[in-house]
Amino acid sequence: MNTENKNSTNNPLWTRDFTIITMGSVVSMLGNSMAGFAMSLMILDFTGSTMLYAIYLIAFTGPQLVVPIFSGALLDRFSRKKMIYTLDFMATALYLSMSLLLMRGWFSFPVFAFFSFIVGSVNSIYMVAYDSFYPMLITEGNYSKAYSIASVLETLAMFMIPVATFFYNMFGMGPLMMANAVCFFIAATLETRIQAEEKYIDKQKQAASGDEKGHIGRMFDDIKEGFGYLISEKGLLAIALYFFFSNIAGGAASVICLPYYKSNYANGEYIYQFIFGMSFVGRGIGGLFHYRKKLPVKYKYYIALGVYIMIEFIGGILLYCPIPFAMALSLLIGLGGITSYTIRVSSTQSYVPDEKKGRFNGAFQVISTTGTLIAELLAGVLTVYFNERLVLLVFEMAVVFAAIIVIGGNKKHVMKIYNRDM
Repeated sequence: MNTENKNSTNNPLWTRDFTIITMGSVVSMLGNSMAGFAMSLMILDFTGSTMLYAIYLIAFTGPQLVVPIFSGALLDRFSRKKMIYTLDFMATALYLSMSLLLMRGWFSFPVFAFFSFIVGSVNSIYMVAYDSFYPMLITEGNYSKAYSIASVLETLAMFMIPVATFFYNMFGMGPLMMANAVCFFIAATLETRIQAEEKYIDKQKQAASGDEKGHIGRMFDDIKEGFGYLISEKGLLAIALYFFFSNIAGGAASVICLPYYKSNYANGEYIYQFIFGMSFVGRGIGGLFHYRKKLPVKYKYYIALGVYIMIEFIGGILLYCPIPFAMALSLLIGLGGITSYTIRVSSTQSYVPDEKKGRFNGAFQVISTTGTLIAELLAGVLTVYFNERLVLLVFEMAVVFAAIIVIGGNKKHVMKIYNRDM
C-alpha cells in the first residue's frame, strides 16, 4: 500500500464535522449564487449605468478593506464556529427583510447600496472565520483533496446562475432573496452541530494571562502581530502581494465583463453566462482531478507561476475573441484557476499555525481586497472615457508582469511554501 492510501485510511477526510461544514457550504453557496447574480442584473436593469453598477460592487467590497483587520484578531481568541453560524443567522434576517421590501415593489438604489454594504461587512467577517476554521476540520494529509472539493462545490453552485436568471426574469428579485434567506438558515442550523474543539482559544488565553491590557489593547496588538507575521514570512508576503495585483484584474473584470456583454449583445447576460460558465466547468473538472491525484510536490511552484501568467493573459484578450473561442479560453481559465487555488490555499493554510490563522487570513484578505477595490473604482471611471476591452487588457497585462516580478522574483521563499506535501 502506498503512502497516499495509508494516509487516506488512517486519516479519513469525510469525518462528521467535515461532512457537516461541506453540507452547509453547499446550501449557502446555492442560495448565494442565485441571489448574487440576480442582484447584479437588477442593478443594471434599474440604473443602466456601469458607474452605478461599480458603486454597488464597491459598497459590497469596501468593508472587506477594514473589517478583516479587526475580525482576524478577534477570531484568534474567540470561537470561529460560533461566529460562522451566528453570521449565517444574521444573513438570514438581512435577506428576508430585503425580500419582503422587494416583493412589495419597493426599490431605492441608495438603500440597496447600503444593504450591499451591510452584507459585505457580514461576508468579510464570515470569510475570515470560515477560512480560519475550515482547515481545522481537515485531517492530516488531506488538504489538497479538501480544497479541491470546496472548488467543485463552488462550481456546482455556479450552475444555479442560469436558473437564477430565469427566475429573476419570471418572478423578480424578491422570491430569490427569500430563497437565499432559507438557504442561510439551513446552513446555520447545520453548522451548530459541528463538534470540533477549538484548542487555539486556550493557547491564546494562556498567552494573555498576566497581560494587564484590556480586550481593545490586545486586539490592536494582535492586528500588529498579524501584519508583522506576514511581513516576517517572505514567501507569504510575496503571495499576498501578488494577489493584491491579481485582485486588481479580478475587480476590473467584475465591473467590465457583465455590462459589456449585456450592452453589446441581445440577451447578453446569457452569453456572459455561457462564456464564464465554462470557467466553472473547468474548475469542476480540475477539482475532480485534484481530488483523485496529487501534483508532483517539486513542481508545484512552477505550475502555479505558469498558471498565474496564463490566466491573466487569457483574461486580457477574452473580450476580443469570438464567443465559441472565448468559451474555450474560459475553460482553460477554470482549469488553471482551480490548480493555482488548490496549491495556494492548501499550502498557506497548512503552513500557518492554527493560533495565527485568523490574523493571517484577515491581513491577506485586506491586502487582496485593496486590489479589488482600487480596480472597481478605477475601472468604473475609465470605462466612461475608454473602450472597456482596452481597459481590461491593460489591467490584465499589468498582472502578468506582477506574477513574473513578485512570484518569480521570490522563488526561494514561495517555493518553500508551495513545494510541500500536505
